[in-house]
Amino acid sequence: MRYLFVLLPAFLTGCDAVRQGLDRAPDAEPAQATEAAAATAEVEATPVAAVNTGWAGAKTTIAGLGDPNKPGRWLETPLVETEINGRVVVPKTGAQAYITLVPAPSGGSRLSVEAMRALLVPFDELVELDVYSN
Repeated sequence: MRYLFVLLPAFLTGCDAVRQGLDRAPDAEPAQATEAAAATAEVEATPVAAVNTGWAGAKTTIAGLGDPNKPGRWLETPLVETEINGRVVVPKTGAQAYITLVPAPSGGSRLSVEAMRALLVPFDELVELDVYSN
């Protein structure tokens, strides 16, 4: 029992030191948590590009010749809000081409020279197209 009275103060002093160490550890964690929250806020604040997955089935549009100075196979159309890949089909002939669908600044659809060549349609006419996304 005598040893108990001698060891008890030493034991309680050790517990107090451990408790103070635990009190300091949570102070360090909020700083780390604040940094982590700031990094998470930065990631959440960055704008995410809108993903346009397209649509199912065909949409119909009438297109004319677009800017002949722009290279590539593309269709400027109001059917899309972001640039996506698609396929166009001429219902009269069945000719088809894989192209890039680009949002149109105005209400009409315009087809590139390369796409018109691939579809075998005349440059000086309006052509009816079935447009498929992806």
